Parts: sequence; structure tokens; C-alpha cells
Amino acid sequence: MTLLHDMPKTANVNSRTDRGGVNTAATLNLIEWLTGDECHALDEAGLVAGLGRRLQAVGLPVDRLTLHLTTLHPEFIGRTFAWAPGEPVEIHDREHGSRLALANTPLMKAQEMREPLIVGPGESPHGRWQHIDIFSGRGLVQLIVAPLCNADGPISSAVFATRRPGGFTSSEQDLIERILPALRNTCELRVLRQCELSLLDTYIGPMTASRILAGHIRRGEIESMEAALLLCDLRGFTELSNRLPGETVLGLLNAYFDKVVPAITHEGGEVLKFMGDAVLAFFPGIDATGACNAALTAAKTILGEIGGFEYDGIHVKAGIALHYGEVSYGNVGSGNRLDFTLIGPDVNIVSRIQNVCSESGKALLMSGPFQQKADITDAISIGRRQLKGFAKAMELFAIAY
Repeated sequence: MTLLHDMPKTANVNSRTDRGGVNTAATLNLIEWLTGDECHALDEAGLVAGLGRRLQAVGLPVDRLTLHLTTLHPEFIGRTFAWAPGEPVEIHDREHGSRLALANTPLMKAQEMREPLIVGPGESPHGRWQHIDIFSGRGLVQLIVAPLCNADGPISSAVFATRRPGGFTSSEQDLIERILPALRNTCELRVLRQCELSLLDTYIGPMTASRILAGHIRRGEIESMEAALLLCDLRGFTELSNRLPGETVLGLLNAYFDKVVPAITHEGGEVLKFMGDAVLAFFPGIDATGACNAALTAAKTILGEIGGFEYDGIHVKAGIALHYGEVSYGNVGSGNRLDFTLIGPDVNIVSRIQNVCSESGKALLMSGPFQQKADITDAISIGRRQLKGFAKAMELFAIAY
């Protein structure tokens, strides 16, 4: 095992070749490419493929090149991009649990030490690597594992692997070390971009995230749009939360949300708010009928999932309100603390319909405008109900599901 940073550096960058015959101009061209516009425009798969091909073109025997980019995501610790000559780039999402499988490997050790490692096929103090999916069964002789250390935040890494007997020469190792700062910088830009998107998608949803990234971040920037609205509420949650331990309540909520949220997003809806045990979602669309049908399908799926749902011996029920109308969508708040939200009378209406769900015991209720837009033929009127805060009573509808 050798530490890559201990390898001697080329003394004169103006010389025609590095020690061992690697052309200095080719090294500088690689660095220029990594920092240039062409590379900047590539996605991660294009980056690893482009770099792999260019390394081979300057004479490096790279038979496997991988980028292990760490990110901030509730489900994944990061993503691996793996290139080999003549093969499509492999992309592997790494769940948080995968850290355990990589715990005793040079990949994790290099990140922990924040130092590059060179390892061969045999045993080493830093563990084995042949069992890792992207390296297994390829006859690789040597790996150079290089952590890509940012000023702060998660550490990513790059791995350069070869099948050539004897591994990389000292000159080839030197070339890799010289391009690492440029590779780190271009990977850091992609990691930061991905973290930004992941965090925004996680906490506010993709549609809202795209508006924020487009620059709509000033208070009072509001637009009107029509949308189908869905409000799903867990029945009896206050009583459950009062008598159950806090960790059980949190586990129940998360398991319940696992039934609700995928049904909404699968139909093109976006969750706007988690309000305790309630979920407010909207389904935008030019086609009102399509938006309402998508919301109705999501509602039926949720109720079907909740019907057989049990957590730690606890059975729960939910009520869902559906409405279609015009909402104001944008920034409200104070100073530099803002919230992207929906406001307007129609948002209040769906909340009041949810109250009728709770009072009547109905699992699914919809407004007249929703029933008309969705063109539902089997809706059953439950009569006109006075909604709190509204002067006129509204006819509500239920359906068999």
C-alpha cells in the first residue's frame, strides 16, 4: 500500500514529458477540460465517461473509473457512477444502510483519513474491495482511491482502477494526483447542485422547488392558478397522541404518511404541507377534469391502503376532502423568513369539507365543483352543509369506492 500524496511530483511542468513518458501538455489539457465549459455542461455520467476516455487517450491503463458522490437525501447517502471502456455508465443509488457494507473497505478508509490510498488485490490494513459490486469480477489489479475533500460538507471520492500487471506507474500516479484538484472542484459543483435539489424537493416539493430555483423568492410574488385540492386527515390522532409514547406516535405518523404521500405523487400531485397528522396536496393542470380525476384516484388509493393498515397493533382510519378551485400560490412571511404556500377561499373550503368528514364519519367527501369537473356519475349527494365562515351552504357529495 502506498499513499498517493507521498509520490514525488514532476519538477518542471514546462518539460515535454513527465517521468515515465506521460506528456505534460496532455496533463494540462485534462485539467483545462475539467475546468472548462464543455465539462461543466455534462451531467455526472457524462463527466465520468468523458474523463475515462481522455485518460485512456493519454496512455493511462484505466479499466474502471468510478465517482462516489455523497449527497444530502433522506433515503440515499449518495450515488455511484461507474465507467469502463466500451460499456454504458452504471449508476447506483446508495441507501443509507450501504455504509455498513462499505465500512471496512478502502473507499471508506480513504474518506475517513482524507488521504488517497493505493491498494492491490491482496489483504491490506484497510480491508478488501473485490466484493464491491462495481469492482467485482473484473480482474482489477490495483485501485487508486482518492477522496474529494471539500471545504466542508460530505466527502466524495474517485477510484482509478487497472488490470495491468504491476498497476499504475509512478508517472501515471503523479498525473492522477495532479488532476485531482480540478476533478474535486467539478464534482463539488455537482454535489452542491444535487444537494440543493434534493433538499428543496424533500422539504417543499418539486414544483415549488423549481419556482424557487427560478428566482421567485420575493415576498408577495403570488400567482393565481386553478387546481384540485386534497386534504387527508388521520382520525382520532389527538386521542392516540395523548395516550401513546412519543416514539410510537412518530412511528405511526411516518408509516401513515408512507401510505398517503406515494399515492399523491404517483398521480402527479404535490404535497404542500404536513399539518400534524393532516396532508394538504394540490394537483395543478390545464385540464381540470384530468386534475380532479388524478386527485380522486389518489384518494381512492389512500383509502385502500389505509383500510388494511396496522402499526404496532394500532388500526387507524382517515378522512379525505376534495375540492376544485382557484388558489393563490406564492411567498408569504416576513423579511427573509418566507413560506411558499396556497391561500384563498378555496383552500379554506377544502379544510371545512374535511371538518364535515370528521363530523359525519364519511371517509371521502367532495364539493360540487369537484364532482362536476371530474364528471363523476355515481356521486351521491349528502345534502347542503353550512361551512364555517361561508355565508352560503354548499352541497357535498360522497361516492362508493
